[in-house]
Amino acid sequence: MKLDTKEFEAKMQKSLQGFEKELATIRAGRANPAVLDKVTVDYYGAPTAINGVASVAVPDARTITITPWDMSLLKQIEKAILASDLGIVPQNDGKMLRLSFPALTEDRRKDIVKQIQKMTEEAKVAVRNIRREANDKCKEMKKSGDMTEDEQKASEKNIQDLTDKYVKLLENVQAAKEKEIMSI
Repeated sequence: MKLDTKEFEAKMQKSLQGFEKELATIRAGRANPAVLDKVTVDYYGAPTAINGVASVAVPDARTITITPWDMSLLKQIEKAILASDLGIVPQNDGKMLRLSFPALTEDRRKDIVKQIQKMTEEAKVAVRNIRREANDKCKEMKKSGDMTEDEQKASEKNIQDLTDKYVKLLENVQAAKEKEIMSI
């Protein structure tokens, strides 16, 4: 009996989605509310995402506005953004915070592309680890007699094809993000 690759494909799909979500948090010169996803504020003793305690809007291509539902959180949100690695100083007008995203310099774009390449490599390693896990399961099944040698070879080929497919998808996502960064 051949190895059912659905479980491993689902894991690879999760790795791809996690990678895409991680890329969305990279500041690309354009205002994108996803850059705030990693920033949390202490709300009644619990770390809470900014979009859980405030309204986040993008009035134009280079600005994000944050309007807290509870005005007592304004200072805490401002501190959380300053403490994060966004590299942006919020402007506080007493009612809301404005985040202005400056245009990226050529050096900063190159740094971001390097960061994207590193993240892509990490995602590829995750996909390859899933491949190794699947291949180990094939060997186990062969050893226990649940699979013939031919079935093992065919299963390992299917797993390799799946791995190649997801590595290619990761590279496509990487190329699209790099193009977006370099064309801003």
